[in-house]
Amino acid sequence: MSDLLQSPYFALFVIVALGFMLGRIEVKGISLDVSAVIFVALLFGHFGVIIPSSLSDFGMVLFIFTIGIQAGPGFFSSFRSKGQSLVMIALVIVATATLAAIAMKALFGLDAASTAGILTGALTSTPGLATAKEIAGNDTAVSYGIAYPFGVIGVILFVKLLPRICKIDLENVKREMAENTKNEYPQIGTRTCRVERASVIGRSIADLSLRVVTGAVISRIKHDDSYVMPSGRSILQEGDLIKAVGTESSLDKLEQLVGERITEDLPLGESLDLVTAIVSNKTLVNVRLASLDIPSNFNCTVTRIRRSGIDLPPTPELQLKWGDKLTIVGGKQELRELTKLLGNDAKKLSDTDFFPIALGIVFGVLIGRVTLSFGGSFTFSLGLTGGVLLTALLLSAKGRTGPIVWSMSSSANQLLRQLGLLIFLAGVGTSAGTNMVDTILNNGWSLFIAGAVVTVIPMIAAAIVGIKLLKVNIFDLLGTITGGMTSTPGLAAADSMTDSSAPSIAYATVYPVAMVFLILCVQLVAGL
Repeated sequence: MSDLLQSPYFALFVIVALGFMLGRIEVKGISLDVSAVIFVALLFGHFGVIIPSSLSDFGMVLFIFTIGIQAGPGFFSSFRSKGQSLVMIALVIVATATLAAIAMKALFGLDAASTAGILTGALTSTPGLATAKEIAGNDTAVSYGIAYPFGVIGVILFVKLLPRICKIDLENVKREMAENTKNEYPQIGTRTCRVERASVIGRSIADLSLRVVTGAVISRIKHDDSYVMPSGRSILQEGDLIKAVGTESSLDKLEQLVGERITEDLPLGESLDLVTAIVSNKTLVNVRLASLDIPSNFNCTVTRIRRSGIDLPPTPELQLKWGDKLTIVGGKQELRELTKLLGNDAKKLSDTDFFPIALGIVFGVLIGRVTLSFGGSFTFSLGLTGGVLLTALLLSAKGRTGPIVWSMSSSANQLLRQLGLLIFLAGVGTSAGTNMVDTILNNGWSLFIAGAVVTVIPMIAAAIVGIKLLKVNIFDLLGTITGGMTSTPGLAAADSMTDSSAPSIAYATVYPVAMVFLILCVQLVAGL
């Protein structure tokens, strides 16, 4: 067995398997989930089992890239709406960590190099360590190595325990988030109305601007005993029945404008059909619905668009995205032509195109290696994590560049993210566990205690500011804490607690700011 464990690949999957077994154990309703892998890896690392750093970096790059791809579409809107509060919490984390490190310096009589190492190790920041070593020398690596293991473990435990300590019902928070999403994207329904108002009788749909005035979409009209596919030129006659699709408020406006609601449903009739079609044509990604002019070009009507489990009203300005599912009403032949244009290829949607993934990661690695120098006294680079994350965010938000679609199906994203995360946690854990006990025994407990204090105090400060002062949603707060602590394993712990992308988006929002501010603070501490 000892010979087998010297094989990194065998050891990796043994650690993952045992980690999953440990993660499923619940104690008073709390379980470690996927985060348990790192604790198993620490134990294996203590006994000399090593996962190569190159393999660990590979896992981290996959995990961070897929997080960025997932968070990108909602990143900029989140930054505009909540960015100020989240960035404030991240700045509190880094500032508090810096002050705690300075206090530990005074308490234990540490030199500048050890203090800088404690600060960067407690916040598990490799870019920060590189800055500290450049200013204070290689002695920073010892204290970094002592503070690093608890910097990893402490954030995971804090993320898992915070909701329980603060007596926050996560299930209730999830319901509130679902309700907020429902309010932001109201449920779309249908309604049948009779044309009765004199103000609309004898006028065309285009003349009345029904879509603009009400927000509802007319899907079909019953005139006498015939069913008509509506167009802008369709004239409303007294007694006509119209079926519309829209939110409750838009349908209420339509009812007030044309006439009373009736219970009769309007069948499609022999000439009309209703289909759902998937956008799998890359050339249509980011194309506005109005640009296709579907009513005129195909004599069809898009009644709703489903994206990421949410029904969206088909407004003219809405941009199509890869995987959008359109509900369309029209003639059978016209519908065949339109679905052919949209692509409607579910297999293509489920297939994973690795070219955008590989190319995006290449760009991210290159951007992370760019170093900026300011006056010779301050240099800055995003590093591997920052470069890959920023690149994924920007590419995902852009959506498409020529024939390249910067997105992937949710199932592919989830698989690659989980795979990358497991490899990364196993690598980080074995690396941190290798000399953890010996280092603590040989270099004293004072450095370990100092590192633990610098890890815990900033998170407590962030929780107080986020919950008591800013009233931040707990999942946003957990993502912000892990981003402010520059802790990718911590993000994994937060991500496992919800199906929402809120922690990932919050992490992506504050991580670059926290990293830059930390490098500035490291230079301050290293120069003391």
